[in-house]
Amino acid sequence: MRITGLLPDVTGLLLAWRGGDEEALSRLIPAIERELHRIAQRCMAGERVGHSLQATALVNEAYIRLIDVRRMDWQNRAHFLAMAARVMRRILVASARAKRYQKRGGGDVRITFDEGLAVAGDTSPDLVALDDALRALAQMDERRSQIIELRFFGGLTV
Repeated sequence: MRITGLLPDVTGLLLAWRGGDEEALSRLIPAIERELHRIAQRCMAGERVGHSLQATALVNEAYIRLIDVRRMDWQNRAHFLAMAARVMRRILVASARAKRYQKRGGGDVRITFDEGLAVAGDTSPDLVALDDALRALAQMDERRSQIIELRFFGGLTV
């Protein structure tokens, strides 16, 4: 830990946590909570009003998933935050996929009476389509896919 009043050494806390120091985790989360919340708010910015997940719940869900990753070779603060952004994106995509599945009747058989009818949809970004596009781009160029993911969801800049 650095001198009181300054930011704690997040990289040191990550390395200590990786080494099995559970106390390091309890000091790590408050040290980066504001940044995690900023990432969550950025991820939620394009979501519809009344989304079932709010930024704080998204941070909590990501936190639960991240602490379950026992063998991750955390490199530094940026690496941890990038992974947090990725986990948050996956949570939102899973939620969007589940909502899309339910919206289409779950496992029910769909019968279309008039395919010419226009159906008004959400104006929020299609996270499922975005996730599919990122996965397709990753097949061609993994680095570009990661850059887009971190800029769009993580709020990182060049």
